[in-house]
Order: sequence, then C-alpha cells, then structure tokens
Amino acid sequence: MKNVGVIGGGTMGAGIAEVIARAGSVVRVLERAEAVDAARERIAKSLARAVKSGKLSAADSAATLERITVTTDLDTFADSDLVIEAMPEIESLKLEYFTRLDEIVRPDAILATNTSSIPVIRLANATKHPERVLGMHFFNPVPVMALVEIVTTLKVDPEVVAKVAAFATDQLGKVTIESKDQAGFIVNALLIPYLTSAIRMYESGFASAEDIDAGMVHGCAHPMGPLRLCDTVGLDVCLAVAESLFAEFGEPHYAPPVLLRRMVDAGYLGRKTGRGFYDYST
Repeated sequence: MKNVGVIGGGTMGAGIAEVIARAGSVVRVLERAEAVDAARERIAKSLARAVKSGKLSAADSAATLERITVTTDLDTFADSDLVIEAMPEIESLKLEYFTRLDEIVRPDAILATNTSSIPVIRLANATKHPERVLGMHFFNPVPVMALVEIVTTLKVDPEVVAKVAAFATDQLGKVTIESKDQAGFIVNALLIPYLTSAIRMYESGFASAEDIDAGMVHGCAHPMGPLRLCDTVGLDVCLAVAESLFAEFGEPHYAPPVLLRRMVDAGYLGRKTGRGFYDYST
C-alpha cells in the first residue's frame, strides 16, 4: 500500500489521508477545484495540533505534508494500490466515482468506501471487479479514533479483506473489526438508536441537552454525551444512517426523529457548521 488515493478532502477524507501519510504512504486526495486549498489547510491544521500536543514532531509533520497531494485529476490515481472513497453520503455520487475508478486503476488495485450507511455491494456492483471492493469505515476524528470497520460483501475476495485488515492494523496502527454488509454495520447499528432516543427525549422537552449529556457522561462514564456526539459526527450523517437503518429493517426505533430532519433542513449540522444542539460559533 505504497500509493493510496482518497476521494474527498472533507473532514473524514482529510483525516484518512493524514493517518495514511503519517504511516509512510504517498497519498493523493481528490477534491473540487474550489475546495483544494481548504482540504490542504484542514490537513495542515490537524498536523499542527498533533505537533502542539507533542504527539508528532515538527519534522514528521513536514514529511507527512510532503507525502500528500491534493488534486482535481482522477487520472493521477492510476497507480494506486488502494483507493478509499470518502465523499458525502450521496449514493449516486459514489456510484459515479466507483464506475470511473474501475476504468482508471490497475486490475489488482483495491477500492474501498468509507460509507456509514450505503450498502457496499451496490458500490461494488458499479465496477467490473466487485471482488476487490469492500468497506473501510473510519471514525471521526480519524487521527484520534482507533477503530476501522472492515465491511465484507457477498462478492469480496477474502484475500482482499485480509490485505486491507493487515494494512489498517500493521501500517496504520488501527484496531479492526469485521462486519457483514448491512445498514449501520456494527457500531452505527448500536449507536444511532441510542442517539435518536436522546434526540427524542430532548425534542419532547423532558430534559435539557446539557442534562441529557451530563447524565450519560457522569452516570454511564461515556466520554461525551449523545447530543454533543451528534454534533461531532454531524447531524446530516446521523440522519443518513438513521434513514438507512429504517429502510433496511423497518423497525420504529430506527426512524429519524422529526427534530433531526428539521435541523438538517435548517443547515444546523453540528460542529462543522457552527451550530447543532450546541452553539460553536464563538
């Protein structure tokens, strides 16, 4: 995995690119022309925080940045050993890029998706080689969170699964768990119903956001309360996963709360927009 491509330079894509480059691989990040500078800055700021906290030396930070290229040209991904898609949860957009990547990369290259809600097999079937496509689900913030879910489809080659898991553990230093290809995988299938229950409690007026979060932090030893966690994950992501879970299983506790939908409609997506259940504008 000497050459790795990342499709998307947003919060997740930038974090994925950073951890892979820190591990020694050359990384190309694909972004829209108007977002190239923002992606570079996002990675540079994260590395600067790591240097400031003593987790990374200034020399290693500079070397990591040298290994990362942000580009608008998908054709430069032709020599990639692994390409990880980390775009917004829009199935049509992901399908478009998997189809294009299938024509560009080598036949032995591995294609992975960081999706948290879309069935991986749908993306795999957009290629001529579905046996080389799997899910590689990182968690936010990627440089800090240890887990990667390896999501297997009915068509994936077991050797591909083993190779990606080894890369994540041995090179990136992550902890991996393996999940079948169903909505939510392991973590979100358990997490999202908990988060939506907290939203319904707040929506009903039963308790304040601060008290709900304090209850889970101090009463259950959670590092973060559910509503602040929603803000960190992104309310749009929470909504997309909840919709996927409800569509897959049809169980009422998976249905997204009305308040969650309205907040997404309003553009209150959490930390990344400056407002969610809490105000981050100051």
